[in-house]
Amino acid sequence: MPDRDPDHEPDLDLAELREEYARAGLVEADLDPDPEAMFRRWLGEALASGMHEPNAMVVATADADGVPSSRMVLLKGLSAAGFVFYTNQASRKGRELAANPRCALLFPWHPLERQVRVDGVATPLGPDAVATYFAGRPRGSQLGAWASRQSRVVGGREELLAAHDRAAERFAGGEVPVPDEWGGYVVRPDAVEFWQGRPGRMHDRLVYRRAADGWRTERLAP
Repeated sequence: MPDRDPDHEPDLDLAELREEYARAGLVEADLDPDPEAMFRRWLGEALASGMHEPNAMVVATADADGVPSSRMVLLKGLSAAGFVFYTNQASRKGRELAANPRCALLFPWHPLERQVRVDGVATPLGPDAVATYFAGRPRGSQLGAWASRQSRVVGGREELLAAHDRAAERFAGGEVPVPDEWGGYVVRPDAVEFWQGRPGRMHDRLVYRRAADGWRTERLAP
């Protein structure tokens, strides 16, 4: 690969990249009394829009020293208990959630000029729920869960492919069980913010906060 010449790099005028948001608004009368029902409404609209992976979300965690990290995962369940996702529990996010279960979720629905932010606490799912979900995954994904020691250093892609081949040979002709390190979490929300873009950066931000008697809502300045 040739050396980069900084004198001939294309200009990236990031300061001039901006969009005017004007698709919709969000007022207090639009809110459902329950944030789960409100989220389901917006998720349904995201699904109907045809956007790519509307259940994709950023999961932000922090370790015991407060050092943050974030990554994209897929929402795989939603109930009154909270937001569900699955992962290798020995991964960086799993280790951080074990040390500090407080986390944040972000759904970036750019085509709708919307985002949903969640602050909450993650609790590991029980083995029955994990086994039920894992059994429904495509076989290739099941084998990948055995092949990948997520977040740990590997010598190269060939090492990963060899591990996948070993897993395929090990479970050839039979069901693939749940790996010991693999599991899931439910994030119980303490706050859920619904953000809708508006012209002039006067965005609508309405947030539900958990209270002793249910939920209260507030409007935040953009």
